Amino acid sequence: MSVVGFDLGNESCIVAVARQRGIDVVLNDESKRETPAIVCFGEKQRFIGTAGAASTMMNPKNSISQIKRLIGRKYNDPELQRDLQSLPYAVTEGPDGYPLIHARYLGEARTFTPTQVLGMVLSNLKGIAEKNLNAAVVDCCIGIPVYFNELQRRAALAYGIYKTDLPETDQLNVAFVDIGHASMQVCIAGFKKGQLKILAHSYDRSLGGRDFDEALFQHFAAKFKEQYKIDVFQNARACLRLRAACEKLKKMLSANPEAPLNIECLMDEKDVRGFIKRDEFEQISIPILERVKQPLEKALADAGLTIENVHMVEVVGSGSRVPAIIKILTEFFKKDPRRTMNASECVARGCALQCAILSPTFKVRDFQVNESFPFSVALSWKGAAPGTQNGAAENPQSTVVFPRANPIPSVKALTFYRSGTFSVDVQYVDGAELQQPAKISTYTIGPFQSTTSERAKLKVKVRLNLHGIVSVESATLLEEEEIEVPVSKEPAKEDVKMDTDEAPNNAASQGSNETDVNMQDAKGTADASGVENGVPESGDKPVQMEADTKVEAPKKKVKKTNIPVAELVYGGMVPTDVQKAVEKEFEMALQDRVMEETKDRKNAVEAYVYDMRNKLSDKYQEFVTDLEREGFTTKLQEVEDWLYEDGEDETKGVYIAKLEELKKQGDPIEERYKESVNRGAVIDQLVRCVNSYREAAVSNDPRFDHIDISEKEKVLNECVEAEAWLREKKLQQDSLPKYVNPILSSADVLKKTETLDRFCKPIMTKPRPAPAKPATPEAPPTPPPQASEQQQPEGGEANASTTEGAADGSAETPASAEPMDTETSTTPA
Repeated sequence: MSVVGFDLGNESCIVAVARQRGIDVVLNDESKRETPAIVCFGEKQRFIGTAGAASTMMNPKNSISQIKRLIGRKYNDPELQRDLQSLPYAVTEGPDGYPLIHARYLGEARTFTPTQVLGMVLSNLKGIAEKNLNAAVVDCCIGIPVYFNELQRRAALAYGIYKTDLPETDQLNVAFVDIGHASMQVCIAGFKKGQLKILAHSYDRSLGGRDFDEALFQHFAAKFKEQYKIDVFQNARACLRLRAACEKLKKMLSANPEAPLNIECLMDEKDVRGFIKRDEFEQISIPILERVKQPLEKALADAGLTIENVHMVEVVGSGSRVPAIIKILTEFFKKDPRRTMNASECVARGCALQCAILSPTFKVRDFQVNESFPFSVALSWKGAAPGTQNGAAENPQSTVVFPRANPIPSVKALTFYRSGTFSVDVQYVDGAELQQPAKISTYTIGPFQSTTSERAKLKVKVRLNLHGIVSVESATLLEEEEIEVPVSKEPAKEDVKMDTDEAPNNAASQGSNETDVNMQDAKGTADASGVENGVPESGDKPVQMEADTKVEAPKKKVKKTNIPVAELVYGGMVPTDVQKAVEKEFEMALQDRVMEETKDRKNAVEAYVYDMRNKLSDKYQEFVTDLEREGFTTKLQEVEDWLYEDGEDETKGVYIAKLEELKKQGDPIEERYKESVNRGAVIDQLVRCVNSYREAAVSNDPRFDHIDISEKEKVLNECVEAEAWLREKKLQQDSLPKYVNPILSSADVLKKTETLDRFCKPIMTKPRPAPAKPATPEAPPTPPPQASEQQQPEGGEANASTTEGAADGSAETPASAEPMDTETSTTPA
């Protein structure tokens, strides 16, 4: 059972898991709650997350960060072009117009799409969750910005379900201001008891904490150029170090009125120093701070609320800690912002909570979430213009299927009349606002063939799913067929509607908002969807029938046939490319695993060298000759030198062979030491076993008087033989020095103990023979009932004596409690 939430940030990511006791944030391999969203490509393997961040300074041009800014954007996007100026790695335009990332991996130049790199980051987060859960991640939710295609407001969700003082009737309006590393989002939500409704949202995709870092970076870069005559823009590593220092400086200024900046050997072997006050920092950040109010005003206007109607303001996100931003929010909303939730972790927690709500394995407090889609989406198609023949001209038509603030999820059904394969486009109504191409996808519907007429009636179902993705889910061909019915003696109904597939809205049964839209009713648009080649379709009209009982009444039914639907997502990867990317990811993951195992083997060789060198002069000193110690020490030194020279970059098999080579010399020494330490304990065990069986064989205890004397003598002889063997071997072993391989091994002593126990135990635990049964008297004739009652005491005595005899017999059985049972403890486990 795994329910996981991922907060996929531009700079760092957080993993949260849902447990029976609540939501927990998971620690990564370095016991940190935040994992950097970085992939660093090396000469031998990749380094992802914390390992990637550690390699960034040494390998900046191959360290890919801020992937979130590249996803789903055209290369010529103005925002993307501004972002690329501050990125240390190379990005070019791909053949499809989207960015391609360049990096050196395994000693050669490689290109990766942003989707591939983001997949690597998600795989790393998945591994962190699986390691914590000790189970595979099956269900997860990923938090993304509002300006992405999916609408996911996890912070608002986590806030509402845990807040128990929500009003029953009056709505509590809360403004959530999320300022992250690279973007700002504002969401106004209305809360009632057990209910959340999104009222409005707005955003600035390029206003976040990194903009304040950049302002400090530009400030000190210019200052150092003037003061120290160094230009950090000429050195990628120096840029990274200065940006990291500016980020720390920003955090210091959030809590202090002034802060210093010191970097050793920034570039050209020069140490740099700087100093800035919070007032000066806010002065250079004025262009950024002036942009904060616009998303606030838009969200308030879209929600139709005044400042007085916003009851609370909640701030989240790492960038919200800048005091100047808090001051702006306070002045705008006329109230102090609150920090009910952890600014960095609330999104991940909300994701895990949403996943728990959706998962059938968790029972969560009832809480209704009414989400809405932030954009207007339309369907467009090409239809014949009025008055034309045979489709001589085409008239583009469109309709808004999902208007702005449409509930999520939702389903719309549209009816088309077509004679052959056709296509529809899914597109944003206002692509300029999104700063991305308007067209989302194209769906080709067909082929199909109508058996009744040239113009076929098709029902196309369009779905806005839980993730905010719009797609054509299915297309159905509707054909009416006449069937013969027998003559009826009862009057027939006068009106029969052919279009029997029209059904009332079944949103309740599907759990979504489904609307059936008959495109033929769209007057004023040339009846594009209800007209083919300018000829109106009249098949929907009811048929008038005469109530004649002597004529067979024809009856019609609707035949439904599923039609193929082919999807083309613009900017998305086709299935074949996805499969190739998956295969490449498996190859890279395998390479990473091989390199990790190689490092482990190399570390094992290094650890063995250090460990054995110390032991040779300490605990192993008496178990090795001076000559042997000198030779082995020399060998260990040679291997150590090899590790840091020729053997620094070898394969896994070479390290395994090198360790085995060392162990051929080290294992005999280690075995002699272990034998010396363990031999005494196993000898004592054999001695106790001998003494125990000897005492039992010569004992006068009544429990053993049923054992034949010859059998007892066999036990005594076996004990004498084992004792003599041990005495002889022990004398030989004591005469040998410790650096000689032992004559008496612990394994031999244990084997002797087991042999003795196996021979003696069956004899000394042999059960006592059962006592002879008394002769049974002849049964007298059946007496009358009175006689039977008089004999009852006598029968009772017989039963009692029999029971007593059985008790005596069981008490004499050696297997129940004889001394030999205590000897089983001498048998090795």
